[in-house]
Amino acid sequence: MSVTITSVMASIVCVAALRWAWGLLNWVWFRPKRVERCLRQQGFAGKPYRVLVGDWKESSDMLQEARTKPIGLSDAILPRVMPFLHQLVKDYGKNSFMWIGPKPRVNIMNPDQIRDIFMKINEYQKPTHPQLKPLACGLASHEGEKWAKHRKIINPAFHQEKLKLMIPALYESCSEMINKWEKVVSVDERPCELDVWPYLQSFIMRCYFSNIIWK
Repeated sequence: MSVTITSVMASIVCVAALRWAWGLLNWVWFRPKRVERCLRQQGFAGKPYRVLVGDWKESSDMLQEARTKPIGLSDAILPRVMPFLHQLVKDYGKNSFMWIGPKPRVNIMNPDQIRDIFMKINEYQKPTHPQLKPLACGLASHEGEKWAKHRKIINPAFHQEKLKLMIPALYESCSEMINKWEKVVSVDERPCELDVWPYLQSFIMRCYFSNIIWK
């Protein structure tokens, strides 16, 4: 009897171990390779999947290298802040993907495709982060019909004709803000630091209340 119980327990342990090993192997290799094949069939391009690491190490190395180089005011910012993405788009085009561990991140930069994704609210869901949910409430975190309802409420404020009416106020506010900056900087011809947040805050509030008046 004890031999039978031992055999049953050993069988259960073996089955559980095999199931766990299969799940791990599927997560580490088989599923990423299936997803990669599917993405390539749909016209996306990118680097081949590398077990567990993906493109993470290469991306980190490129970012560290980019931060060691000086950058001028007229230089492009993307190669500095996102060098791997910049190189990826150059090598594989705007419809590309990269690997964050065993998970792919798809880069879509075609405006028509982006609009199509945003319109299919029930098919493309946002990633959920419970810890960040209290910090990002509203349209940015809503899904489905709730998202459509809130979008419909705020959509009139961003209608093309109403945005056109805001152009004079935007131009005037920007001109005043730049003139104030020039006065502050011209006091001393040496390089100086300027806290732009109070100016931007005033600029945003002015545009917001102008939009309310035009409603």
